[in-house]
This record gives sequence, C-alpha cells and structure tokens, in this order.
Amino acid sequence: MSERPAFDTLILNGTVIDPAAGRNGRFDIGVTDGRIAAIEPDLSAAPAKQRINAAGLMVLPGMIDTHAHVYQHVTGRFGLNPDMVGVRSGVTTVIDQGGPSCMTIGGFRNFIVEPSATRVLCYISSYLVGGLEGHLYPDLYGPNGVNVEHTVRAARLNLDIVKGIKAHAEIGGQSRWGVEVIKLGKQISRELKLPLYIHLGQLWPTADSAPIPDPDELIRELMPIIEAGDILAHPFTRHPGGFVSETGAVHPLLLEAVHQGGLHVDVGHGSHFSFDAARRVLDAGIVPFTLGADMHGYNVQVPNSNEETDRDSNPFFGVAPFNLTIAMTELLHLGVPLEQVVAMVTSNPAKLLGMEDQLGTLQPGREADISVLKMETGRFKLSDNSGAEVISEQLLRPAFCLRAGRRFDADSFFVPDAIAA
Repeated sequence: MSERPAFDTLILNGTVIDPAAGRNGRFDIGVTDGRIAAIEPDLSAAPAKQRINAAGLMVLPGMIDTHAHVYQHVTGRFGLNPDMVGVRSGVTTVIDQGGPSCMTIGGFRNFIVEPSATRVLCYISSYLVGGLEGHLYPDLYGPNGVNVEHTVRAARLNLDIVKGIKAHAEIGGQSRWGVEVIKLGKQISRELKLPLYIHLGQLWPTADSAPIPDPDELIRELMPIIEAGDILAHPFTRHPGGFVSETGAVHPLLLEAVHQGGLHVDVGHGSHFSFDAARRVLDAGIVPFTLGADMHGYNVQVPNSNEETDRDSNPFFGVAPFNLTIAMTELLHLGVPLEQVVAMVTSNPAKLLGMEDQLGTLQPGREADISVLKMETGRFKLSDNSGAEVISEQLLRPAFCLRAGRRFDADSFFVPDAIAA
C-alpha cells in the first residue's frame, strides 16, 4: 500500500509577495486538505498529487476585492456573478457593498454566499431597499427608507458575513435630505461597532426642486459625523463631492481626516476613476488603504446584454474595460510601489474586515487562498472614465487562484482582452 503524498498541491518556483509576512522572493507552497501545509524555499523534492510550475509568476495571499456588487438578479443589472468577479478573476474574497439590506440579507446568504466558490462577505446597506439599482431611483434612499432597529437586528444575526455598513454621501442626496441618511447610517454603525463605508462623488441627479448644492459644503457637513475606522470611497473620482474640491485641490478637511482622524480610504475604482484626480490625491499624500474594483452591470459589459439598450439606459456606458488587476496596474503606473499595491488587496483589507487571523497572508495552517498573477511588460493602453488615456509599460493579469485549495483558472469574461498600445 503506497504512502499518501505529502501534499495535494505544490506551487513551485513562484515569486511570493506577502507584505504581512515580510516575504518577497522565491518560495514554494505546499497545500494539503485545503490548507497551506508548508512555505519553504524549495519543496521540489516533495511528493504531491498536483504540481504547478509558477516560474515567472507572482504568488500572493488570496486577493480581497473590497468593493463588489454581486447580489445577482436581486439588484437588477447592478449585480454580477460572484464567481466571475471572484475566483474566476483570480480573487478569492469579495465584499458586496450595499447589495443586501435587513430585508434581503437572508436571500443574499442562501443564494449568493453559500453556493459561491468565492468567499462572499458584505457591508449591509443602511437602506431598506439595499442596492436596487439605486442610481435610477434616488427617492428610495432617503431617511424614510432607513430603519435603524431592523438593520441592527438583521446584521447581528449575520455577523459572520456582515462586516460593515454602506451609505452614500453625495450631492444628489444632499439636495433632497441633507446628511440625515448619513447620520442614521452612523447610528447603525455605532450600535453594531462596525465601520461605515461612505460613497463620495455624485451618483444621483440633483432634485429638480432644489438649488444646486455646494459640493464642498457636503464635505464640511460630513466630517463631524464620521469617526476613526470609517471608510471613504472613491478618492479618485472626478465627480462633484469627492476628494478634489471645486478649487482643484484636495479638500483640506479630508486631508486632516485621513492623516489625523483615522479614516481609511478605498479606491472603489468603478465609474469613479480619473488619472488627473488620482495624481492630485496621491501628490497630496493620501494613499488608499484598500483597492476595491467596484465592478457592476452598468460599468462592465456583461455577455448577452443589449448594447443599444445599454447605451440608452446606462449612465456609465463607455467606461473602459477593467477589473481588479487593471486597477492595480493603474496604481503602479501612478507610481505606487508594487508591494504597497499588493497590501491594498491582501493584508490591508484583512485588517479592515477584522479577519487578519484568517485572511491576507500566507501562513501554514490557514486556508489555502492563493492568487497567482502574471506581470506582462510592453506598451499597454489604459483609460479612465473621462476618456483620458495613458501608456503603461506593465500590465498585471490574473493567471489562476486557489480557494481553500481548489484551483480556478482566471477565465472570467470580466478579465479584459489584450490592451496593447
């Protein structure tokens, strides 16, 4: 009777980049029973059922997308397939931002979280309707659409998947009800002792009956409400009410809040990425803590959708193809060091989730969540949602990932085709 192989899977010859563990170099990884069994400079002589040669590839802790929209079908065209955004794009964990609410969290667990190969978590919506194509129906998102008691109760029953609260601070909402909804979201956040994740940048149109609000006034009203540990999204948006003020400079209150107030910043790429705004924010000394892709059915092309209908009904139509690794590539092009970008999708989001003991680093005994990427060199055209284009000499692409030891190739239709310049 033959002995059982020492490992189920060996990933050999890869360059491991693991900021939390201080690893950046060639290591082999052995996986057994869905868990990391060993990380050593050389495991090539060890027996294994499956051997993967990762020479020339980057081996990372399983990537975490901090801004996803994967409540498929329930949130209309907003919700994408969680595994297409997740494991089949090289991402092992996704955080749905505001899809489920206190009324729909049960469906989210049963129809999204449990069947998915990807680990799916969420920031529960502060609104009763959750993420029901909210940019089309802003009147659903006022203070009358928030129930603090019910949201707190639903979140407490689902704390294994609920890791924060999602709310919107943007001038279309401000023109209707000021910052009352943010105050209610903060009340939910405090009662649950979970962070509040706040959308910045215009999303809804200004109310017809209201004067056009001052975007900078929104920031001034917002600052006294939020607290250390909360998250501001979309720092690189070109839309009003974001980090870049009407003067073209980064709002001084936001600078102070991030540098001294303990606030976190999440890229939330999506339809809110501008190279110009990104340079201004980075030059001001604000480096995002995490990097969420913010893909949804209105800013990526979903197969079998009707392009003509999309063009008519889609306010984000024309956004360049992107995914999490494209967002990482753009930060590299802007001068953010590779190891810092890797931390934004591994160890930093693990801290944000309070799950550093489970996610964000490669350690023996942990679940084998591993992302493997390829760094291509050449000339690659990148563009933002203003239409501005740049040429990058590097391009990150997902190759495959292991989720709890199970391999998934990066064959998602959301991984952009070649974009050589």
